[in-house]
Amino acid sequence: MIIKILGTGCTNCKKLEENARKAVEELGLDATIEKVTEIKDIMKYGVMKTPALVVDEKVKIMGRVATSDEIKKYL
Repeated sequence: MIIKILGTGCTNCKKLEENARKAVEELGLDATIEKVTEIKDIMKYGVMKTPALVVDEKVKIMGRVATSDEIKKYL
């Protein structure tokens, strides 16, 4: 499973990454978490508002920080 955090590195982006890592750890999943920080790469996903969470190339959440419990639903 590949999880991507889309965002330029703002506080909310970092918090979403932290929550995603926590969700993966709590579920005991074998997942890779990547950060996508380039605007042109973020726009390829159709994301106009960051942060965003992408799971296996599908945008699941955008424009807000999801809790780790919410992220678990998408994993």
